Amino acid sequence: MARLLMTLHDRSQSTFTLRDVEQITGLKPAPASDLIYRACRRGLISRLKRGLFIIVPSDLGSATEYAGNPYLIAHRLAGEAPCFISHASAMEIHRMVTQPQFVVFASSTKRIRRHIIQQTEFHFVLIKPQNVFGATKHWVTKQESVNVSDLERTVIDGLHHPDYCGGLTEVAKGLWMRRRDMNPSTLVDYALRLNVGAVMRRLGYLLELYAIGSENEWNRLQKSLTATYVALDPLLPKEGKHIKRWRLQLNVSSEELEGVSTTFPGLPFF
Repeated sequence: MARLLMTLHDRSQSTFTLRDVEQITGLKPAPASDLIYRACRRGLISRLKRGLFIIVPSDLGSATEYAGNPYLIAHRLAGEAPCFISHASAMEIHRMVTQPQFVVFASSTKRIRRHIIQQTEFHFVLIKPQNVFGATKHWVTKQESVNVSDLERTVIDGLHHPDYCGGLTEVAKGLWMRRRDMNPSTLVDYALRLNVGAVMRRLGYLLELYAIGSENEWNRLQKSLTATYVALDPLLPKEGKHIKRWRLQLNVSSEELEGVSTTFPGLPFF
């Protein structure tokens, strides 16, 4: 057990699998499982799910339930597949929300079912390999980091799936609160690269509404649109006026979205 913990510490690896135990200790599956069982009983490690474990910090004493950092767990659940923290969770990391989030969202090229680990829900969004872009490193401890969507990719993902961010208005709030740190050209590049018409429509409308970027950037999006109309917020009933320039049905009023700029003038305080 000492060898196992020392090696994991040297690797800056707080979570590990049964296979890691076998490789580090040289034990066969049965004795490796027995080692883990006894370590769990002693409070040295905690079981997150079948085959996945985490080292319990020594200052917690003999605690038998410890989840650790949820973002690290999300990456471990994805295994070797490309994965990055996204949507509402990325918005929380980037201080684009006004309330704490209770579901961990991550995007991965691997189809991963929903997990609930010690009262925390993990939701994975399946993406295509060519859509793995716009991620940056985020340090969750002094030794361990995870990939998280950058500011611009977080907005694009929110416009693609507002249901994973609390709705279109919440995405608009995040865009407004971090507007000074956004690169409008990168936002447009990402939207065109993703090549989802609804995203281009929603982004163009919000950029123009909030006067973010230049008209040249807005026109790059507008020129890529087809004649089809989509709802501004897919979570709400399809009602409200149609705006031809962006091929949108405004089921969220412009007054409500404009109110974001006065209600949330800067970064959140919590």
